[in-house]
Amino acid sequence: MCMGKTEKYIQLWSGSMADMISETMKGKFLLAMPGLPDPNFAQTITGMCEHNESGALGFIINKIHPLLTGRELFEDLNITFDKSVDQLEIYLGGPVQPSGVFVLHGPPFDWNETLVVTDWLALSNSRDILEAIAVQKGPSDFMIMLGCAGWGPMQLDNELHDNAWLTCPMNREVIFETKCDLKYEKAMMLIS
Repeated sequence: MCMGKTEKYIQLWSGSMADMISETMKGKFLLAMPGLPDPNFAQTITGMCEHNESGALGFIINKIHPLLTGRELFEDLNITFDKSVDQLEIYLGGPVQPSGVFVLHGPPFDWNETLVVTDWLALSNSRDILEAIAVQKGPSDFMIMLGCAGWGPMQLDNELHDNAWLTCPMNREVIFETKCDLKYEKAMMLIS
C-alpha cells in the first residue's frame, strides 16, 4: 500500500475559474442518481472534501472492501496493531489512486497531512493517524478508505449541470453511525 500526500490531490483556490463554479460541493454528499451507468458510483454516496477550480475530491462512504480488513491493511503497512482491528472494515473510497490510504475522521484534527472539511470532519492520509487507530488511540469517529473519487477542472460542475447527482449537506450520523447498507437510503431522506 502506498501513502499519498493529501495536498497532491488538492490545490487551493487561485482565482479565475473560481467564479465559474456556481456552488462548492465541499462538505456535501453527492448521491448517485438511480440508474447512473458508471458501476464505480451506482447507488453510492460520496462525501466531498474539496471542490474548486482545480477539480474535486471525495470519498465513497458506502462501499466496504470485500476482501480486506484492518488487520490485513496494518500488516501490509507494517504498523503495530491490537486485536481491536481484526474485523475493522476498510472502505472503497473510489476508483482513483486505489492503493492510496485515506482516513475520513472526526476530531482531533492535528494529524500530519490533514484537510479540515467541516467543523466536525477532516481527511487525513498520514502514517501517524493510522498508527494511532491501530492501537485505539485515534479519533473515535473514523473510516479508513482505499482510493478516492476525483474530478478534473469543471468536470463535476458539468455532471451536476447534467443532473447526474443529487446533493445534500454531509451528515455525521450517516457517515459514522449508520450501517453501510442503509446509508444511501438515510442520505436520500436528507434531501430537501
